[in-house]
Amino acid sequence: MAAMTTRSCPCGPPQAYEACCGRYHSGGAAAPTAEALMRSRYSAFVRGDAGYLLRTWHPRTRPARLELDPGMRWTGLEILATKDGSAFHATGTVEFRASFRGGSLHEVSRFERVDGAWVYVDGEFVE
Repeated sequence: MAAMTTRSCPCGPPQAYEACCGRYHSGGAAAPTAEALMRSRYSAFVRGDAGYLLRTWHPRTRPARLELDPGMRWTGLEILATKDGSAFHATGTVEFRASFRGGSLHEVSRFERVDGAWVYVDGEFVE
């Protein structure tokens, strides 16, 4: 497990996982913006952390359970646009492209604050 501290975070920046999304996944910190939450959710998909994905999903849209495909290989994240989603907002959107082996997913995700914490509400695929 010690090797994970030196690996770059899957969400893209040249930071170590533990200093980036790892602190959110472990519960040591909360994502301060909608974009940070989106990045941490992407990293959770890469790492197969369904528990984190469910914890950061809005209660009104959260599925009862989440089964991730163990064969899915995510290969990169590109943030295309953000709207609102800072410490001064109650809602925000993040448009991104997440690449995987064999293709990519282009989505505009909506986020809201619930009890002060950012959560994922839903997303719309972009053709």
